[in-house]
Order: sequence, then C-alpha cells, then structure tokens
Amino acid sequence: QVQLVESGGGLVQAGGSLRLSCAASGRTFSGYAMAWFRQAPGKEREFVAGISWSGGSTDYADSVKGRFTISRDNAKNTVALQMNSLKPEDTAVYYCAAGFLLRATTWGTPKTYDHWGQGTQVTVSS
Repeated sequence: QVQLVESGGGLVQAGGSLRLSCAASGRTFSGYAMAWFRQAPGKEREFVAGISWSGGSTDYADSVKGRFTISRDNAKNTVALQMNSLKPEDTAVYYCAAGFLLRATTWGTPKTYDHWGQGTQVTVSS
C-alpha cells in the first residue's frame, strides 16, 4: 500500500505561484506513474499533469501547459507541481495520485490510479 500526502496549497493572488508537494510512503515507489488532478466545486475531477516512473515523460492538460511543471525525486519519494501565473479558474482541491505501471495513454483517467492523497486546497483570488 502506498500512502500519499499533499502539501503546499493555500491562497494566492492571480498571477502568483504555488508549489505543491506529494510525499509517498509505504511500499516501494518504484514503477509508479504519478499525476496531479484537481476538482472544483460542482465539477468532475480533472487531470492536470502526469509523469512517468523515470521522470522522462510528462503530460499536461491544455489549460495548464506553459504554466505548470510536474517533477519527481525518486530518492525522496516525492512529486511536485510548480504552478506559475495562476488564474482564478485554477481554484480547486488538488490531488496526488499513483498508478502502477500506467501507460501514458491512461494518465488522464482517474479510475486507472491505485492510490490517492487527501487533497490540498488551492484558491486563486482575482
């Protein structure tokens, strides 16, 4: 079992930056693709960014491309999401997710992930 704990959320003005972190514990981190999803009130959970086990491949939702960067440190069992040029529409609860041996074509589908964090709130004021 992998436990995921997110941190780094908060309140920021439009145009500002935040860095989210996800710490994994429990069984080995090896082989897990990682992703960030978000869910705004009244909306479905949506894919934000994904990264392969090696870190060599990444993917982003069109809405965050050029503004957000996902990265991972396998030695520390952590995944980060650097969010720049934040907009009010980025306001949501952000979730970290882990999926064992996931293919990149499935990164955008929540049900393919094995483990989820509890979420961290990001609020962007206009």
